[in-house]
Amino acid sequence: MKIVFLSNYFNHHQQPVSEALYRKPGVTFHFIATTSMPAQRKNLGYHMETLPGYVCSASTPAGQKAALALLRESDVVITGSAPEKMVRRVIKDHKLVFRYSERPLKKREPLKYLPRLLRWHWRNPPGKPVYLLCASGYAAKDYAKFGLFRNRAYQWGYFPETKRYDRFHSLLAQKTVTDILWCGRFLDWKRPEDAIRAAGLLKEAGYAFRLRFIGGGDREGRLRALVRELALEDRVEFLGTMQPEQVRGYMEQAGIYLFTSGRQEGWGAVLNEAMNSGCAVIASHAIGAVPFLIRDGENGLVYPSGDVTGLWDKLRYLLDHPEAQKRVGKAAYETIVAEWNAEVAAERLTNLAQAILDGEPFPGLYTSGPCSPAARISERENSYERKANSVSH
Repeated sequence: MKIVFLSNYFNHHQQPVSEALYRKPGVTFHFIATTSMPAQRKNLGYHMETLPGYVCSASTPAGQKAALALLRESDVVITGSAPEKMVRRVIKDHKLVFRYSERPLKKREPLKYLPRLLRWHWRNPPGKPVYLLCASGYAAKDYAKFGLFRNRAYQWGYFPETKRYDRFHSLLAQKTVTDILWCGRFLDWKRPEDAIRAAGLLKEAGYAFRLRFIGGGDREGRLRALVRELALEDRVEFLGTMQPEQVRGYMEQAGIYLFTSGRQEGWGAVLNEAMNSGCAVIASHAIGAVPFLIRDGENGLVYPSGDVTGLWDKLRYLLDHPEAQKRVGKAAYETIVAEWNAEVAAERLTNLAQAILDGEPFPGLYTSGPCSPAARISERENSYERKANSVSH
């Protein structure tokens, strides 16, 4: 089977699943990068000095020619953010295509509904083998509103490096249960202020803790001002930006990880990493990865996006019950190493593709995890607006 992954640029989040596909027996794999990496992403540590040999850069005329040859010879094309003219060519050739997409309706823009309806139906013509790999728990529902990918949507996501610890119980035991970590860019829709306001409530209630922020951005001045306003200078630290491997080191130390983003967080690979590091994660319901990765109260805790009191309630529970913090962190780790990792995803994707190529239009090979059918999840139904049903009760 010849598989081509067509996307904008190659980065460390795509490398693990690409490596797994490349190593898979019976598979010939190439990644086509259509653009160079933006400077902003390089500054966040996404830059790679050398690219693997299976990566074809289509940013030059010679590279474009090589890329088109790979697409012509392919059996399966996975396409993310890429020039539509290249995708149209493989659809026209009746290749098996998997659209790799986060939720398209991150913003509520009703005036764009009709243009999107026409454009997306043109891009995904009926009668062609075009399927959806949902890099968000809400993607299937969003596309279904436009009459697209019904029975052709499958769970997917981002698959950063999975660490398998020889002595995971030792890692869990050495975590500091009062250490809380937040990581990301300081953007309004990532809602870092919610973490600070929840910390203020914790301090008022007399809790001992330390909240650390990793990242940077234009809102840092506002965040520091809020810390001073709430008299949290002795509880909150700003560690700046750092390389991904350094971030993982802090995750391995922290007992609790906060993920406060709103609906504009298409997936959120940091959730995979925090769970893989054995953190007890408290996450907003609106984050794309949450419906797929977290079972509320079992391997993570979920609160309604923007509800600082709900976030505080979950934090109090984990600080009051360190044994539950360890239990949740252990279950989170097991979720990643058992199912939500690149090796499992690559194995299942090739099996799914083969079933479709063999004539099965809507395979249901798996009941959970990557490549299982993606339910049409409504954000409202999944909002966890059950404050009385807090884990602490």
